[in-house]
Amino acid sequence: MLVLDRVVKTYPKGSRRITALAPIDLTVRAGEFVAVEGPSGSGKTTCLLIAGGLLDPDSGKVLLDGHDLHAMTRNQLAAFRSQNIGFVFQQYHLIPYLSVLENILAPEAARGRANGQARGRELAGQFGLDHRLDHTPAELSCGEKQRTALARALLFRPKILLADEITGNLDHVNAQIVLGYLREYVKTGGSVLLVTHDREIASQADRVEYLPDPRELETPR
Repeated sequence: MLVLDRVVKTYPKGSRRITALAPIDLTVRAGEFVAVEGPSGSGKTTCLLIAGGLLDPDSGKVLLDGHDLHAMTRNQLAAFRSQNIGFVFQQYHLIPYLSVLENILAPEAARGRANGQARGRELAGQFGLDHRLDHTPAELSCGEKQRTALARALLFRPKILLADEITGNLDHVNAQIVLGYLREYVKTGGSVLLVTHDREIASQADRVEYLPDPRELETPR
């Protein structure tokens, strides 16, 4: 489903380049839950952003369902991403003045469509949010916010979910609830790439890939 082939990302700093992501090879099969574990600064979020086509690598290829993400035009990539990839982040990124249901349906509004009420309500019920449909994010617990973000990511039934430290703001009970939803999604044939610094969380995936401590490579600009 997802292949990262010798992907590298660096940034300039004076006369040197700082390595944000050392060369990485990574594969996520259809119906597989893969965790990427590593300390802060090891490139976990960079890896996830490149995998989702939100950040260009310096070199290497990213293939999703056989499509080279970084060979697409910006418009092609945006359309492909909206149809195939769901993103969930630690900070939720909910729209504060929208209700739970409106937040779940936000991707549909961005497409200029407004006929997904049934799907939004279905997801809200699936994630235990049906009693919170009219509440705004400020009225939700952290666990409810993350479940809302997860429901939003699943609105268009993506082939893969990319999750960035999504249990970082949750207590143990809510973290396990969210992980349970991820495993249910995988059982339906979806794929998950989760990045985390938490070894206990990573251990619940089907497979764990490790990123090393960050390294600075001094190379000419």
